[in-house]
Amino acid sequence: MTRVGVATTATYLPERWMPAAEVAAASGIPEQVVVDRFGLRGKHIAAPDQHVTDLAVAAAEQAFAESDLSPAEIDVVVYFGSLWKEWPVWQAAPWIAHRLGCKKAWALELDYVSCGAPVALRVCRDLLIGERETRSVLAVAACRESYLLDYGNERARFMFNFGDGAVAAVLAKDDAPANELLGSAAITDGSLSLHVKVPQGGSVDPSVNGARFLDVDGLEEMKGRLDQISLQNFVRVAEDALRRSGAELSEVGYLCGIHMKRSMHEGLVEALGLPLDRAAYLDDTGHVSGADPLMALDRASRSGELRDGELVLLLAAGTGYTWAASVVRWGTA
Repeated sequence: MTRVGVATTATYLPERWMPAAEVAAASGIPEQVVVDRFGLRGKHIAAPDQHVTDLAVAAAEQAFAESDLSPAEIDVVVYFGSLWKEWPVWQAAPWIAHRLGCKKAWALELDYVSCGAPVALRVCRDLLIGERETRSVLAVAACRESYLLDYGNERARFMFNFGDGAVAAVLAKDDAPANELLGSAAITDGSLSLHVKVPQGGSVDPSVNGARFLDVDGLEEMKGRLDQISLQNFVRVAEDALRRSGAELSEVGYLCGIHMKRSMHEGLVEALGLPLDRAAYLDDTGHVSGADPLMALDRASRSGELRDGELVLLLAAGTGYTWAASVVRWGTA
């Protein structure tokens, strides 16, 4: 039976570091609140001339340097990172593929913001299993949404953890792959889809007038609704992905999630039945949009935290509002 494995992962983080003290100074939020409640010791910030494709290419080049596959062998390049790219109506995936030398690959763009990693893994697995001639896929995401933040806007303060960076993963199919990608699942609540956006520059309001920041419409309504359903939807989508993997929640050995406020992270880990030391928490990168779960997986694998044969849960949620999960059986067992 054909199976799909995560052959290689790699992360790229920009050189500039924005510590919690700098976030505090820009926002007026006390530094200890940024560290303790936001769960942010600091984050990386892209250079002004460093765009999402630059970040993505840097991560992918590192992945190829550590992979048995070359860019010329890749069949599909999937971009699943930030929607805010070099230009507003433009696809990053073809340019990334060209710059990397993925000459035979076709390019696929997934607009799934913060829930992107589990969704991209699901799509890549389906492509590899469903198409006989597709044997390898590069999935890559990048984010420089720190540039979309107005630190003077209190409505957007829950987004002040947004940082910049990129992640890449090479996936391939085999009869017995290492790091086997198993089941995935997703839940969407479209009633929350209009709350978070850049309000100008689209067809509803095509004016720009210098307004290029993320904003929140109906903050209290959104927060109240999310407080009611978010934790239960995280658990529900995790259980569904595990069921599709022939497993149960009790079998999960490690969590790779998105960066969120510390209390939410701890509540989620508890609800999943994991000890805190078996859940990644990216308090030194912040929230790098759809890259977080694979970035956490890459970090955990390099540090030796993952045990051979254990189930790793990749869990994310993104405005829209979608919760998504994918399961990887780490190692060769």
